Amino acid sequence: MARIEEAIHVRKFNDDYEKAMVNVLYTASWLDGIHLQRLKPAGISPQQFNVLRILRGAFPTPLRLTDITERMIDKNSNATRLVEKLRQKALVKREVCKHNRRQVDIWITDKGLELLSSLDEGFKEYTRSIIQLSKDDVDRLNDLLDRARG
Repeated sequence: MARIEEAIHVRKFNDDYEKAMVNVLYTASWLDGIHLQRLKPAGISPQQFNVLRILRGAFPTPLRLTDITERMIDKNSNATRLVEKLRQKALVKREVCKHNRRQVDIWITDKGLELLSSLDEGFKEYTRSIIQLSKDDVDRLNDLLDRARG
């Protein structure tokens, strides 16, 4: 992959902090595009994939919409709409809570678990082929990104 200056045709940034910000945003968008293409054959978006993984992580315990929203990668996603689309595809189910009628419990279905399982098969190799860094570099990158967020 080209340096960020070459990728977006910029000669110079105001400073290294601006360059880092643009580089992170550009790289996130690049990764999102690759992820989108990988999920397209499964008929789900990266945001729907994220919701399914969140629900699988909690399985068999149901989650409320607020639980899902706070765990999502993209905080700007409309979790209500995502859950409804997944329900229409029979990948999740929703039920009014028996103890609190204002609460809706959400679970991943067997079909949703099977879909994730089929995607998991190549996910490890896929992520390693995209992020072509050594284990030490990946550890350092993760640490730097965590520190950047404060």
